[in-house]
Amino acid sequence: MSIKLNELLPAPSNVSDDWTRTRNDPWFKEHKEHFGALVSKEPPPYGKRKGWSPRTPEDFGDGGAFPEIHMAQFPLGMGQDISRKGGTEKTLALQFDTEGKLRYDAIAKIGHHKDKMVYARLSDTKGGAIDEEDESFIRPDDDAVADTTEATRAALEKITNSKMDAALPVRHAEKTGPAQYIRYTPSQQAGNFNSGAEQRIIRMVEAQHDPMEPPKFKINQKIPRPPPSPPAPVLHSPSRKVTVKEQADWKIPPCISNWKNPKGYTIALDKRLAADGRGLQQVHINENFAKLAESLYIADRKAREAVEMRAQVERRVAQKKKEEQEEKMRALAQKARAERAGIRKTKDEDTEAKERDVIRKDRMDDRRRERNIARNKPEKLD
Repeated sequence: MSIKLNELLPAPSNVSDDWTRTRNDPWFKEHKEHFGALVSKEPPPYGKRKGWSPRTPEDFGDGGAFPEIHMAQFPLGMGQDISRKGGTEKTLALQFDTEGKLRYDAIAKIGHHKDKMVYARLSDTKGGAIDEEDESFIRPDDDAVADTTEATRAALEKITNSKMDAALPVRHAEKTGPAQYIRYTPSQQAGNFNSGAEQRIIRMVEAQHDPMEPPKFKINQKIPRPPPSPPAPVLHSPSRKVTVKEQADWKIPPCISNWKNPKGYTIALDKRLAADGRGLQQVHINENFAKLAESLYIADRKAREAVEMRAQVERRVAQKKKEEQEEKMRALAQKARAERAGIRKTKDEDTEAKERDVIRKDRMDDRRRERNIARNKPEKLD
């Protein structure tokens, strides 16, 4: 009597089979029915295959390649190098995790570097419990810190020294590693091969680098710059209702020329002025114009006052001269009348001499004044 293990174990409370659930998905069922309903395509019969070449898997039907057609053939995709075609195969293979569940987040890692961490599960957003006894979370002791520091310092010194030596025209030869001995057993154990030896000891020695050898590779090529950082997001204010004034300000009048009208259209004057833009210009008069006008008015008034004063002085001088001339003429007339009347006193000669002296002095004064005027202000003589 045989007893099965399933009869002894209790029934599981939670049954989870991702692969069964995936196969029962309606999308897979529809595609299975669709591909199952495809009818195989038969190739042309013999004698009618001139100029025909199989290109798709349906052209081969259920058979293999056609030897009479001289071209590369891949029936059912056999022998075809997908990597050479540029990776046209985009179907992702099913992957399972350590618990045997289907990994649906594998598609999220396509296009990223293999070492990049891609978080695509809900558990990635939650904090995990930290075990205090875990060795990865224990702080290293002083000896481990000192060893790590010394190893880091040695590595950095090696990198720095190599870069410094590379810049020198002549550098010392690098120290080669120790020789390695490898036991080699050939697959052919017959006497005709390997000189009859069953095994050989191979000594591997690192080739010595010539310190005077010029560089083998060009390293001065310009490396393309990495892509720039993404632009900063532009924050816009919330939309608001446009007022009537803003709508009127946004109305741009059509461009109308004031010099050309080849079509001969009749354009209203308000439209022409609106296109001219005169109403949009604000007239601003500089205050210096008012200052200039006031200065010109004051200069004109002072000039008029100076001219009027000069004219009054000239009239006064002319009046004085006229009065003096009339007085002289009156005296001469009086003298002539007295001489005709025969009336002459004893002291007339002395009086006449005095008058002649006065006239002579006046004439000298006039000539002296004219000379002074001609010397200082010749324009007054005109």
